[in-house]
Amino acid sequence: MQVAILAALLAAFFVRFPQVSGRSMAPQIDSGERVVIDTLAYRFGAPQRGDIIAFRHDGNPPEIFIKRVIGLPGDRIRIRQGIVYVNGQRLFEPYVRYRDDRSLPSITVPPGMLYVLGDNRVVSEDSRMFGPVPERDVIGKAVAALWPADRLGAL
Repeated sequence: MQVAILAALLAAFFVRFPQVSGRSMAPQIDSGERVVIDTLAYRFGAPQRGDIIAFRHDGNPPEIFIKRVIGLPGDRIRIRQGIVYVNGQRLFEPYVRYRDDRSLPSITVPPGMLYVLGDNRVVSEDSRMFGPVPERDVIGKAVAALWPADRLGAL
């Protein structure tokens, strides 16, 4: 009983379970799903390329966004006809099923910032629109799908 109470308290303080709104991370995460966000994941380390993160976005209204980290501080990002290049090398992205063909000029990710993209590039509002995300706005790492039950599992 005490272990269950302790586990519930730890989960209440160090894990979040937001419901995803929108299809920007489809098919990996779909609209209406609940995901597990580990808020301790970056306490002793930084996000890595490929991580799916939750972060505060200061849009109107402010929201919590879930996107994939593509660029780290100092990385040079270029998107040409929908293909992402990091530091001159094409990024292998097996998780992208819905690519758009847009090209964007190169950007170097500033210190303390991350370049994030949704997996469903056609509908995703991400760093292509609002620029790099401050690392201080990262809430945690999305580690699992929780609901609906048929989607339960690690991300």
